[in-house]
Amino acid sequence: MGKAANSEPKSSPAHPKDEAYLKTVIPKRISLFESIQARQTEHLQSIAGDPIKITLPNGTVKEGKKWMTTPLDIAKEISKSLASNALISQVNGVLWDMSRPLDSDCELKLFTFDSDEGRDTFWHSSAHILGQSLEMTYGCKLCIGPCTTRGEGFYYDAFYGEDSPGLNEQHFEQIVTGAKKAVSEKQAFERIEVSRQQALEIFSDNNFKVEIINDLPEDKTITVYRCGPLVDLCRGPHIPNTSFVKAFACLKASSAYWRGNKDRESLQRVYGISYPDQKRLKEYIAMLEEAKKYDHRELTKKQELFFFHPLSPGSCFFLPHGTRICNKLLAFIRDQYWKRGYEEVCTPNMYNMQLWETSGHAANYKENMFLFEIEKQEFGLKPMNCPGHCLIFDHRVRSYRELPLRLADFGVLHRNEASGALTGLTRVRRFQQDDAHIFCRESQIKDEVKNVLEFINYAYGVFGFTFDLKLSTRPEKYLGDLATWDKAEAALTDALNEFGKPWQINEADGAFYGPKIDISVSDAMKRKFQCATLQLDFQLPSRFNLSYSAEDESKRERPVMIHRAILGSVERMFAILLEHYKGKWPFWLSPRQAIVCPVSDKSQSYGLQVRDQIHAAGYYVDVDTSDRTIQKKVREAQLAQYNYILVVGEEEANTGKVSVRVRDKPEHSVKSIEDLLTHFKEVVAAFH
Repeated sequence: MGKAANSEPKSSPAHPKDEAYLKTVIPKRISLFESIQARQTEHLQSIAGDPIKITLPNGTVKEGKKWMTTPLDIAKEISKSLASNALISQVNGVLWDMSRPLDSDCELKLFTFDSDEGRDTFWHSSAHILGQSLEMTYGCKLCIGPCTTRGEGFYYDAFYGEDSPGLNEQHFEQIVTGAKKAVSEKQAFERIEVSRQQALEIFSDNNFKVEIINDLPEDKTITVYRCGPLVDLCRGPHIPNTSFVKAFACLKASSAYWRGNKDRESLQRVYGISYPDQKRLKEYIAMLEEAKKYDHRELTKKQELFFFHPLSPGSCFFLPHGTRICNKLLAFIRDQYWKRGYEEVCTPNMYNMQLWETSGHAANYKENMFLFEIEKQEFGLKPMNCPGHCLIFDHRVRSYRELPLRLADFGVLHRNEASGALTGLTRVRRFQQDDAHIFCRESQIKDEVKNVLEFINYAYGVFGFTFDLKLSTRPEKYLGDLATWDKAEAALTDALNEFGKPWQINEADGAFYGPKIDISVSDAMKRKFQCATLQLDFQLPSRFNLSYSAEDESKRERPVMIHRAILGSVERMFAILLEHYKGKWPFWLSPRQAIVCPVSDKSQSYGLQVRDQIHAAGYYVDVDTSDRTIQKKVREAQLAQYNYILVVGEEEANTGKVSVRVRDKPEHSVKSIEDLLTHFKEVVAAFH
């Protein structure tokens, strides 16, 4: 099925196992589960049988029976192939187990592994298989086991005791063996609904699950799933059974804190990946190997772009060549701002906590902020720009004629990330965003959203990214009135349709303060990242009591706020681009655009003259005045990833020309300085 990525088979080191815990807990949980399941099944059978209509996406209507017909039954009616590949269904917009009986007339969709819904469910179920292996192998207390937010695989956090040695790659073979056992037994994923008291009884031996249960809202439906010996608190849904997971591997192990709180229990986290076949697993492991070679943390050592220092954890030192790239990225966005009607502003780095109380961040985000006291008042470094932009909007009376007002800000932000979560440039404490907030009328939402989508499309086209779009709609708990939400969602839908790229709907996954469009980019290695954001917000304008005068000047109206970023975090985008280009920056973005290589001392003064001319034209150029051979100079320049290598000898010095070699191309050409600079200008204009 799969071992750890990149590890040779090794015998697993001894790890303590709590046999007493297993012998007591597993049979108790299974017994309670089966008892509740039997009562629920008996009840459903007593009320089942009324006819229901099941409508498929193509409009076909299937007949079924209430509390008897399952999505799997419908899949079997459609085709044998679909029945054997469908992993999960959606019933009236809600994800639903394939084996769970339908309870009313409904619209039904079925998903395989090739859909986001199918993949996420597959990996969530694989996390349960991983959890089962960990629990049965080590007798640990399971905590949480989701699919990862980056959309590749899953993990399970577990508590192994205060003095437990850490898991590592040497344990992976043993863990995978346990997972294989679960898969070979074709264990069904079974679901029951339980009361709070029943849940507390089932998981009374696991203080982590008890804490989760006690924190659930009173009206929350609590569900428990079982596969084989594993009985787990889980909202689901899950794939039909474990046998769908044909390929499984552990990727890495790390430490974690319960609920991300460094003052709580220390846990062990094991990451895994799984697929319906071995071929895809092998391709994924190969992609990981490729990605390791181009990890931005390794490439920077060769290119001297940035570094981190323990005296300022999570805050990057950009070196001169790294700063050149950052400045080019910001200049690229600034140029687009000029063309697209944005106004750039500069805002303070720290604010009195009164601002964050008004915005709601004090109640919901305080633990992620850096706080300090000044003259007996509490202040905080800003983790985002939106409240400051609300103050700008509100500092004088606004008219409808000023809208849409597009405020852009490259201000430095600080977020107090846990030290264990800091990861190169992708997870930092100090960063910049190409942040902007658009204040507009409800009638302007569609056009503004469409303009942002076109901005994203243009920028990502320049970078060589492809991207996917999802509309996340009103969640279960939301602020504002239904009519406003419906109008906003309709405006986003119209904007997406007019934009013309395919998009998907992500039911009930919007933020509580407004619907959003999720944008995930794919790089050259087909990895997905979330960079751009596009979010409607009805809440902040209300919290700050923002208004503008309407056409009828006696009336005040509330603006809608659109949060948007194209690059997202500049630091994170820097890392993604460095890996995407595999260290070979395109000329327009490159910190090393050209190097002049004199053949000998005789042509050195001409080489310095060429360097000065190119520098004066605004390009990053160096000159190699060392006593190395010209072959060695050219080779060193290629390794340093200079885009253009300009060789000058006596002939070039006499004719006022240069011999031009392009990185990674064997051929060369001879150009005058004037022609070379014209060529450079054309390459930059084309973003090559």
